[in-house]
Amino acid sequence: MAWIAGVDGCKAGWIAALIDTAAQEPPSLRVIPKLADLLASEHPPAILAVDMPIGLPDRVSGVGRGPERLVRPLLGERQSSVFSIPARSAVYCVDYREACRLALETSEPPRKVSKQGFHLFPRIREIDTLLRTEPALRERLFEVHPELAFRTMRGAPLTQPKKIKGVINPLGMAERRALLIAAGLPAEIVEARPPKGAGADDALDALAALVVAQHILAGRGAPFPDPPGRDSHGLPIAIWTFAPERLPS
Repeated sequence: MAWIAGVDGCKAGWIAALIDTAAQEPPSLRVIPKLADLLASEHPPAILAVDMPIGLPDRVSGVGRGPERLVRPLLGERQSSVFSIPARSAVYCVDYREACRLALETSEPPRKVSKQGFHLFPRIREIDTLLRTEPALRERLFEVHPELAFRTMRGAPLTQPKKIKGVINPLGMAERRALLIAAGLPAEIVEARPPKGAGADDALDALAALVVAQHILAGRGAPFPDPPGRDSHGLPIAIWTFAPERLPS
């Protein structure tokens, strides 16, 4: 039995798309307050593909970490979905102004922190602390990005955003659902109402991460960069997708 998971952050904590690869059951969706809850569950996943940055630099050169700079050109008009993550010292700030000050001091060219990026900091700190205190988990957690996963499924950048000015875009959601079904996920889970505490877009992102986890388990994982880098604490720095045997037409 090998459980794997695709995980995305959501309002209530995290949403996980889980599947037992040794069974014939479809994936399930579950909301959990803390990532450690999933790892301490009855069936802890052997692989977790997580839509959240893993590995933090002490200083940043250019526009974000190396993985972010590598994957943006692949995403076409969806490039803005890949946020620039600042240095660890800024990520560990709970005050926005102080985070901006430290980000300016540790980046070249100097860059402040976006509000969207700042709101991710608690989730990033959660993963960073977990992997620094439990090094064995570093071989099980893989950073992914849903837009890169969907781009790999399609073989080209997506044509529609999932949100427009913060509001769900039905065309973008339909495009992503079609790709997940083409990737082999059952329509009933792809089209299911998300669990309480998560949005419909969060559920699709977790399912996209699950698709990447399936490929990583099968030995088809593809990191950017290859090989992954390491931060000063030994945590991997790479965004993972997969090298499909064939792309859908």
